[in-house]
Amino acid sequence: MPVTGERNDPYRSFNFEVEIDNLPIGAFSEVTGLSSDGDSVDYREGNYPDNIVRKLVGLRKVGPITLKRGYVRNDLLWQWYANIARGVPDRRNGAVVLKNEAHNDVLRWNFVAAWPNKIEGPSLKASGNEVAIESIELMHEGIVLELA
Repeated sequence: MPVTGERNDPYRSFNFEVEIDNLPIGAFSEVTGLSSDGDSVDYREGNYPDNIVRKLVGLRKVGPITLKRGYVRNDLLWQWYANIARGVPDRRNGAVVLKNEAHNDVLRWNFVAAWPNKIEGPSLKASGNEVAIESIELMHEGIVLELA
């Protein structure tokens, strides 16, 4: 007879919140871009006996984080974007926090020195029935996963 232990179910992707320094911005409906990758560097030593190119670790890269949410009466994201567009240095740290079914924090993707590169208003259609969605693309200088 098999022995059953404690279940270790994966977390659901719909229970999360976004934190950004000095912005009480509320909930988002979608977050993408929590990723990091890098380049490999080809290297071959002249006296290496095998005809093999070695792969060395190169520069690390992080892509933009895109946040989407339904429009509410709040222009803080647009004000932040306007600061950057005017040349005001306004980089902020933040996190995307995944929560379990009991709404407790379980994972955090902490990002640093973020700034809005692109902001997009909703697509409007008179015959539509959708929620008006705004989108903001954040550039940043690093992302780290932390267990909460």
